[in-house]
Amino acid sequence: MNASTPRPGRPVRGSTTGRPIMALFDLIGRRWVLRVIWELERAPGPLTFRELRTACGDISSSVLTRRLHELTEARIVEHATGYTLTATGRSLVRRLEPLTEWAADWERN
Repeated sequence: MNASTPRPGRPVRGSTTGRPIMALFDLIGRRWVLRVIWELERAPGPLTFRELRTACGDISSSVLTRRLHELTEARIVEHATGYTLTATGRSLVRRLEPLTEWAADWERN
C-alpha cells in the first residue's frame, strides 16, 4: 500500500491522529477525487480509463492514474473490465448526499 494514500489510523495532512474522518477529508479533498467518484457513480456501467478521462474533462492522464490508484487502495474504486465504485464507494456517495443538499441550500441563501 502506498504511504501517501490516506487511510484511517495513519497520520494525514492536517492531523497526526489518523482519525477516520480526517483520512476521508484528506482523500476526497484531493484535486479531482470527487469528480472521479461522481462520474463513476453516474456511469451506466464500468468505464475504461479513456472514457473516465473524457467524462472528467480537463484531467491529465497522470493525475487520473494517481487518483485511481489512491481510490483503489482506499477500496472506493475497483478495476476489472473497467473502473467502477465498490460497495464502499457507493456507500460513500449515499452518505455524501446530505452534504449535496446542504450545498444546494447554501447556494440559495
